[in-house]
Amino acid sequence: MGENRPFNRLIHEKSPYLLQHARNPVDWYPWGEDAFAKAKRENKPVFVSIGYSTCHWCHVMERESFENEEVARILNEKFVAIKVDREERPDIDAIYMLVCQMMTGQGGWPLSVFLTPEKVPFYAGTYFPRESRYGMPGFKEVLHYLSQQYTENPDRIKDVGAQVKQALEASREKGEQTALTKETTGRAFQTYKQAFDPRYGGFGKAPKFPMPHSLVFLLMYAKFYENRDALAMATKTLDGLARGGIYDHIGYGFSRYSVDEKFLVPHFEKMLYDNALLALAYTDAFRMTKKARYKKITEEIIKYVLRDMAHPDGGFYSAEDADSEGEEGKFYVWTPKEVKDVLGEQLGTLFCQAYGITGQGNFEGKNIPNQITTHLETIAKKEGFSPAALAEKLETARQSLFQHREKRVRPFRDDKILTAWNGLMIAALAKAGRVFYQPSYVQAAEKAVSFIRDNLIQNGRVMVRYRDGEVKNKGFIDEYAFLLWGYMELYASTFAPFYLAEAKKLAGNMIDLFWDGHGGGFFFSGNDDEPLLVRQKESYDGSLPSGNSVAACQLLRLAKLTGDFTLEEKVQQMFQAFSKVIHDDPNAHAMMMQAVMYAQQATKEVVIVMDDETEKAVDFIRHIQENFHPEISFMAVKRREKKKLSKIAPFIEDYAMINGQPTIYVCENFSCNQPTNDFQTARDLLFNK
Repeated sequence: MGENRPFNRLIHEKSPYLLQHARNPVDWYPWGEDAFAKAKRENKPVFVSIGYSTCHWCHVMERESFENEEVARILNEKFVAIKVDREERPDIDAIYMLVCQMMTGQGGWPLSVFLTPEKVPFYAGTYFPRESRYGMPGFKEVLHYLSQQYTENPDRIKDVGAQVKQALEASREKGEQTALTKETTGRAFQTYKQAFDPRYGGFGKAPKFPMPHSLVFLLMYAKFYENRDALAMATKTLDGLARGGIYDHIGYGFSRYSVDEKFLVPHFEKMLYDNALLALAYTDAFRMTKKARYKKITEEIIKYVLRDMAHPDGGFYSAEDADSEGEEGKFYVWTPKEVKDVLGEQLGTLFCQAYGITGQGNFEGKNIPNQITTHLETIAKKEGFSPAALAEKLETARQSLFQHREKRVRPFRDDKILTAWNGLMIAALAKAGRVFYQPSYVQAAEKAVSFIRDNLIQNGRVMVRYRDGEVKNKGFIDEYAFLLWGYMELYASTFAPFYLAEAKKLAGNMIDLFWDGHGGGFFFSGNDDEPLLVRQKESYDGSLPSGNSVAACQLLRLAKLTGDFTLEEKVQQMFQAFSKVIHDDPNAHAMMMQAVMYAQQATKEVVIVMDDETEKAVDFIRHIQENFHPEISFMAVKRREKKKLSKIAPFIEDYAMINGQPTIYVCENFSCNQPTNDFQTARDLLFNK
């Protein structure tokens, strides 16, 4: 790591990723006008390297090239070099990733882009080895070639830049609008069915990503259309993920993706957003099936996050690296001898049997614990244990191995706090808290949202990142939409008017800052943000759902709860704006398809007005909360809070207690039933029609 080298200017940054490069001999600049002014003054091209702190191939390119004195000399003499943390500047990453995909047909990180001093790209790629190999051009060769082209063929550079700008402008055109119907959701389901792996779960071939929003789409499809195949695909995948090595069976939490079709060998980095989204998916799977294993996995994910990823004052860190001591996965793998040294021969043998740990190994001679091919019922029978007794022994073993593993050198943890990813974790905690009756989860969500409010909102503007006392960058659509999701789940868990009021205010600010008044949908960056080449709108749901998709889902919910149906109109305009790309590739818009399905359903609105929660009222509320009813919009109103709530949802003014008893109002398809004090009558109206 060049520990004796002097620091470059990145030492003054707070981003963990930029700080990792603070001792490189490269004269790095952070993104900013200083770098581009230097490029203009000296008439040099700009090299922009975009990555993130837990990116394995970013580390490789750093070791091979950015720590190399010769590469650094070329970069410093011929270019102005800029480092960008994609998690802090997703706007920069998104636009230049699109350029890379247009130019090369692929993308990924590290993202390597070459710009003119006017920020116009003329060449792009991802990882480059230092020297040419395997048919890949070497980084030194690329640098020499591009420096020569920039100097000797400026007109060619300008032409390429102009073509790129033209292509970027054309990419904003969404094509002719088309209706999104039940047929669209049906085609999405059929595409999932064709790609489904019936043996291991998941879709397609390696590498396999968890894609939890696709699984929630399938759960919703199964619920709304009573489709058993959709439910089977979702649960088979969730089971495969939980049994595989992609899940940390010793310390809990999921890795980012699996490099094989079995979910056995992960890329070992753990991301906050994956774990938040998977906790949401497993919670909904429990609501749908009542299978205890889904509750168990959700609770284990949360235990991991609260133990290893929580800031003491609230808020959650971003990620843990795949590497430790320079080796990918070293922290997580075991040999039979290591296991038996900790547990003893008898318990160690039992644990190895249960978690596929062998002398041969399943990962570079060592073992990733997994249960892909093991069956605990068979082991229990063979060893003469009851299933409960076996589970108890394995849990005792797991705890001992966990304590031993804690003595190892841990992977690097990226401890920046990102508003968007925290919004997802807040949503996951709040939902799990109400479904599993765990007030501590809801309290953790409330503590996190207080941290966001205290530290990451400045002059009413949501910001991107907090680290070490510094707040940086104006929030993008993801910050607003994901935090809105968190507020919506907190309201559903607490029925506190404050959270609904905050959700409504945040939604209003989101519309003011990001809404495209001409074409519909939300721009990625705000109207007060740094202008880049084009102002993008994203609808694609990748490992993270798009801000537009999350906004569509949450605005529909908010419209039902507040009676503000201008929000529903906004969502319909979003459907129109993105209809062509959704229609052409519905599976790439799994969360937007959830919004489409929800908008097409006969929804039910339920309001209970009461003084205090009676036993029957609590039972009624819990029945709705613990079961999977995405079609139900539910409010519990305490009479003393009615005035406060009616300022947010004016229709509540007309909802009163009758006979001095808790009163339930049930509406469906724009038609309301007679209010009732009888909880069984209300249940019949909701569930027995």
